[in-house]
Formats: sequence, structure tokens, C-alpha cells
Amino acid sequence: MTAQVSHELNIDLLTKRYGEFIALDRVSLSVKRGEFLTLLGPSGSGKTTLLMSIAGFVQPDHGDIRLDHRSIVQLPPEQRNFGMVFQGYALFPHMTVFDNVAFPLRIRRCAEATIREKVQASLDLVQLSSRADRYPRQLSGGQQQRVALARAMVFAPHLLLLDEPLSALDKNLRGAMQDELKRLHRKAGISFIYVTHDQDEALSMSDRIALMREGRIVQHGTPDDLYERPATTFVADFLGRSNLIRGRVDSHVPGGLACISRQGARFSQAVEDGDRPAADTDVIVALRPERIAIVDRDPRPDNVFTGEIVERNYFGAQVRLLVQTTAFGTLAVTVAASRHSVPLSVGQPITIGWDATAGQLTADH
Repeated sequence: MTAQVSHELNIDLLTKRYGEFIALDRVSLSVKRGEFLTLLGPSGSGKTTLLMSIAGFVQPDHGDIRLDHRSIVQLPPEQRNFGMVFQGYALFPHMTVFDNVAFPLRIRRCAEATIREKVQASLDLVQLSSRADRYPRQLSGGQQQRVALARAMVFAPHLLLLDEPLSALDKNLRGAMQDELKRLHRKAGISFIYVTHDQDEALSMSDRIALMREGRIVQHGTPDDLYERPATTFVADFLGRSNLIRGRVDSHVPGGLACISRQGARFSQAVEDGDRPAADTDVIVALRPERIAIVDRDPRPDNVFTGEIVERNYFGAQVRLLVQTTAFGTLAVTVAASRHSVPLSVGQPITIGWDATAGQLTADH
């Protein structure tokens, strides 16, 4: 199957209410040509409602959806030419793999020769040509999901919409299917819009992430943008784990640093010129656990504090610690499991630190 023509999607001020409940609250978003965009958020955040609105299964109360600058918001689902992959595969149990994949072409009244050619190409794409005569019950969960993908892509859709397609798979199979989806996306060349509540899945697969909460997009950007520069405490805490350190700005020093105090302790934090808080302003710094180091040799980081290990969890390549400090309470610290010059055991005094550039000023919501 050759790469397909990619399309651009624009969503403007999309709103959907169910009685008093606002499922979508003036959502605006663009999906670039050939992009892998993930809608991420907790249950009830609006991500599936947004996907179903794009698909045409939910009619919004207000707003517009445009494909290549043409409004499609009034079109029924069958006229939008979007592929759809669901969590439960939705394969026909009485049909073979070939017939399942051929189904969208047959309802479009394609010629049988065209159907055979396109189904073969689609099964080649998902590496299931040898299973064409089997029934869904004879396939593994991962193979069934690949059949669903082949069926969704066989008719050359403008976009592929995926609603938590991997959530029914076990951890190892999910990892393999994530790699498979990324391969399919690169080869097919069309835009994928992917819904998940799994943060790691979103970070590893996406070109961009739109993080949703209570019917709104609270931040969107590349995985690096959202993880390294969370705009709010919600983003910092939902996308991975963060230590949220509250303090007050004492002063600014040359080099773009703010001196921040908390319970008698002071630490430095890098700030950008356009985001420089005034002195005596309360701030929150989001500090990822892996950006905190164990200080057991020189050179020492900008901010150094002592504490005591109160919890230790071993995860093979990493050790996750909870360190009790006087100024900051309990801080989560993630370090490589390789040998350190200090023992990493509960009750052990420890010195930790981080550079001024390690944290990120973030808003409290």
C-alpha cells in the first residue's frame, strides 16, 4: 500500500452539552497533515466526545469542524471518509479476516478485483497476509487489533481515528502494538487522532498531545513541551510525576535566576524574561523526580539539601525514593540503579540537589 494523501483538520470553538453537563467547552484545535495527535486526559475530560464529534457520531451544539478548509460538521459519518478503530476491535465473528477487511469496500460497491488488490495491500501493511482465511476467534488479541487497523485503512480514509485501541491488551503486547502503530503511521502517511488516558503511551507515540480536562484543552504541544514545560500543576502532575514546590520570590540575581524561599530555606530557579515573577510573589516550581540528583561528588548542583530516605522502590533500571526534607517535606527522587557511593536504604541520611534549570514555574490550576 502506497502512502495516502494526508489532510488537515481544524476544530473551532466546539461545544457540546448534555443537560447541565458541559462535555466540550469551546474546544479549538488543529491537526496537521500526516500528524500523530493524541487526545489525552482523565475519564470524563471530553476526549472521547471530541473524537466522536470528529467522526460524526456526536453532533456538537456549537462550533465548526473543517477538513482542508471545508466544513464537515453537518455531514453524516459515512460521508466523512474517516477510518475508525475501537477498543473492542468490533470485528465480525462470522467473517474471515479477508472478509472483515473487505467489508468497507463491499458496502462502497467496489469491484471484486479492486477489493482483492486493496485487501491484500492492507493485510500486507499489518503483516497478516498469511491469516486471511482465519476467523477472529483463531487470532490473538494483537492480531485482531491489526485486522481492525487493516479494515479501517483499506478504503484510503482521510484520517484515522483511534479510541483507546490498545487498552484491552496486556502490557507486553501493548508495547509491541505501540511500535506497530507508529510504523503504520509512518508508512500510511495519513493523520492519526488517538485517544488514550495512558500518559506513557501518549508520550512515546505522539507528534503532539492535546491534554484535556473538564471539556477543555489545558495545554497542547509536543511530548517534550508538555513534559518539560507544564503550564499548570494539573499538567505537571497528570503527565508523569512532579514535585510541586511552593515558595516566595525573594529577589532576582543576574543570569536570569530567581531566589525563592520556603520555610527558611532558599533555592535558585531559572526564569525567562517574559515570565519573571515580581519579588514577594508566591510561586510554584514543578520539579521532576529524575531531575533531582544524589549529591555524592563534585561538581555540586545549584541547590543542595539534606534529608532522609523514608521509602525505596526498585524497578530494575531505576530506584525511586521518597526523601523527607525539612524545608520541602517529602520529595520524590528517581535515580539510576547503578552503584552509588552512598547506600540507598530506608532511614539513610542523604544529600540531594538540582540545578536551577531543572524546575519549571507553573500556574496553580
